[in-house]
Amino acid sequence: MATPRLPHSVSRLLLCLLLMLPAATVRAQLDSLVYVSPDSLRHDGKGELRLEVENLTFLRDNEYKSACVKGYTLPGLWLMPTFTYQPLHNLQLSAGMYMLHYWGANKYPNLNYSDLAEWKGGQTQRGFHILPVFRAHFKPTRRLDIVLGTLYGKANHGLVEPLYSDENMLSTDPETGAQVRWRTRVADVDAWINWESFIFRNDNHQESFSFGLSTRLRPSRRAARMQWYLPVQLLFQHRGGEVNTTAADREVKTWLNAAVGAGFRLPLHTRIPVALTGEATASWFSQQSGTALPFDKGYGLYARLGAEVWRCRVQAGYWQCHDFITLFGNPHFGAVSIDDHSTCLKNPKMLTAHLEYAAPLGKGFAWGLDARTYAQLPVTLTHADGTTERKGMAVGFAAGIYLHIYPSFLLRRW
Repeated sequence: MATPRLPHSVSRLLLCLLLMLPAATVRAQLDSLVYVSPDSLRHDGKGELRLEVENLTFLRDNEYKSACVKGYTLPGLWLMPTFTYQPLHNLQLSAGMYMLHYWGANKYPNLNYSDLAEWKGGQTQRGFHILPVFRAHFKPTRRLDIVLGTLYGKANHGLVEPLYSDENMLSTDPETGAQVRWRTRVADVDAWINWESFIFRNDNHQESFSFGLSTRLRPSRRAARMQWYLPVQLLFQHRGGEVNTTAADREVKTWLNAAVGAGFRLPLHTRIPVALTGEATASWFSQQSGTALPFDKGYGLYARLGAEVWRCRVQAGYWQCHDFITLFGNPHFGAVSIDDHSTCLKNPKMLTAHLEYAAPLGKGFAWGLDARTYAQLPVTLTHADGTTERKGMAVGFAAGIYLHIYPSFLLRRW
């Protein structure tokens, strides 16, 4: 398949951004209010027994028209109450449960959700989808965190949009496995392994786990007005297993997503807080083993410009890809339809727009609104039988309202 050429105007925009932006910053405060789970380990919390309650209640409507994905609505909540005990100033143990409920649903698949769940098998749970939660958080030094069990995952990793969709905060289970985080003035490093599917001998499905690395370099001086950042990110997913001899599909599969890019944030001298932002990233896909997906290699380019005004953020972006498949990102950023996996998109291009508002309501309480538009430009579809179809411009949107609570109650101190 021929390699696509970027329009000259887009090429100039990407080149300017990549030349101007040498490096990267932490996630914006707007995202952290609604999506990011705060660390519960406290340096002064030795001997404390606490009840930590985290909840995200949401209503999100996706009215999609593209060839990649059909529209749907996510109305519901997840609730994660945990008891935490901190026997040492640098060690905390947490135990509790994670419960997911969609309004109007009374039965759920008894399997971990790694994406918007499909119905698999006859084992079900009633009322809520429920999982146990356990976390051991050890902080041997001021800059290093080691986490076993339930991770600080999902949006906490700070992955770029083509690699990870914020909507996974509404539909996927907590990540579980092991995590190492290292933070300095000039860099943040987050490495983790998430075990998604465990198998027993003669099981009829595949073992599945993911490995991720999210690194942000921040070379700007702390006092510099304009802050630059450079993300370098990797995501591997492996599916296989040697003891599932009765599984219908035992082909080993390993996939890779990666992204590198550059961005900036420039505060302006105004009465209300205003900042200009920009980001350009290049993403890759590779099918390391197996033949389950139609492409072996692909790439995508994404450029965004925006502004943060008080508690609002507005962004506009342009995306183009060639044979790119996203493992955990929004399907709009892929070249394969998730509704019909035999339908592929030839060099799709897309315009995006995003408006977000988020505000704290008090200590441990926040709420937010967001609206997104995905305008897929005319594209050629290729079907399984080799026929092609030209699809015109398709504009879809998503809108949601969210309430995030995370209060902490001190029960006893020894």
